Amino acid sequence: MSNVWVYNGKAYDLSDWISKHPGGEFFIGRTKNRDITSIIGSYHKNPEAVERMLQRYSLNRDALPEDIHPTNNAPDFLFNEGFDSWRDTPKYSFDNKEDLLHKVKARLRNPELAARIKRMDTIFNIVVALLAVAYFAVQGLRLAEPGWMPLPIFVIAMVLLRSSLAGFGHYAIHRAQKGMNKVYTNAFDFNYVALAFVTADGHALLHHPHTQSEVDIKKNVFTMMMRVPRLYRIPIHTIHKFGHTLTGMTIRLLDVCRLTRKVGVKEMYGTWGGALPHFIGSFGVRFLLVAELALFIAAGDFLAWALQFVFSLWISTFLVVASHDFELETEELHADTEDWGVNQLEQAYDLKVVGNRYVDCFLSAGLSSHRVHHVLPYQRSGFANIATEDVLREEAAKFGVEWIPAKSFFTDRFPKQIRTYLLSRSDEAKERDWGFVREHCSPSALKTCAVYTVQGFTGIGTV
Repeated sequence: MSNVWVYNGKAYDLSDWISKHPGGEFFIGRTKNRDITSIIGSYHKNPEAVERMLQRYSLNRDALPEDIHPTNNAPDFLFNEGFDSWRDTPKYSFDNKEDLLHKVKARLRNPELAARIKRMDTIFNIVVALLAVAYFAVQGLRLAEPGWMPLPIFVIAMVLLRSSLAGFGHYAIHRAQKGMNKVYTNAFDFNYVALAFVTADGHALLHHPHTQSEVDIKKNVFTMMMRVPRLYRIPIHTIHKFGHTLTGMTIRLLDVCRLTRKVGVKEMYGTWGGALPHFIGSFGVRFLLVAELALFIAAGDFLAWALQFVFSLWISTFLVVASHDFELETEELHADTEDWGVNQLEQAYDLKVVGNRYVDCFLSAGLSSHRVHHVLPYQRSGFANIATEDVLREEAAKFGVEWIPAKSFFTDRFPKQIRTYLLSRSDEAKERDWGFVREHCSPSALKTCAVYTVQGFTGIGTV
């Protein structure tokens, strides 16, 4: 397709801006042939300045349907059947200086609050460094002296550390994709759920600006396990994700390498200098995860690795989808507002694990102040979001938005997700109104299980 980016209904060619973008080449390169109105409005402190800059790249015409890729340059399977990006991308205006987002940003310009947010970012980074040391220390101790690191303690420690480091990766995805941060972003892979290299697009550029809409691929990407009959779902999906860890995600990365070579580095990243840190970080983390498995097998301690893998995978999977009502259909989520900030507040939950927001920031993979994160996705850390929460709550009250208390992961969200994702019939059983026996014994169901298992090892399927 032609080099077109759409903003406020107008067409632009940002090809020459890819390598100059202060937020990194990745975000501009991936949004070609998309409507970037909500991305610019939400991810920039001063969208008006960005709009003035855009005029240099204007094509001096209105956008046309053929300017927009029907599925946002993303795989078709991530969207509902019949999805069309030109028609189904929500339209929001960010020109109203009296809307919630502008009111919050105005208060954040207070020098004292801005300084506090900066301090919180620093503290957050220090905690992350300590967690990284603990991550390697716990595994090293278990491998060297298993008696000093009993199996239950090891498993619990690894689940907590993987979720915490994935929480850092979550925020790294939202930071400028420049320099070493392109490597740090891949910490999002530590919980075995995703591939940060491609999730940076689906999460930051499709989910956040268009939460709970047809564009939000996060609604669909975790429901692929629903094709598997319910009794087989946990073991089959676990093997599927083991396949992703062992070979599948590396194959997916090689696909991205081939795509980059085909399309051209300039189109994707601007320069090889912009591309290499992404590739080095991604392949490095995939190698690390496989190397950990190999070391535990060599030490005769595969059970310890397997237990931490299973618990980390499933708890993290449910954490990822706990902060929105993804179990509800899009048409059930009524958003009676044209205010983007208000819509984000109404579609997101804060998550509680132990009750302390600073601790929960890591235990929940960065979701303890999730509503602030959705209204201000450019903030660099969960601690900064906590520091900003009072401002958002006070401004939200002026717009008549009820500030719902944080939802407990274990007593509220987790039981609902168990019913939705684990206890419900398979998609095929629902469509054909099959009973329990036929759901699990039909040839097509068994074939689905076999195909889904193999897809994991080939990099196809979930994220």
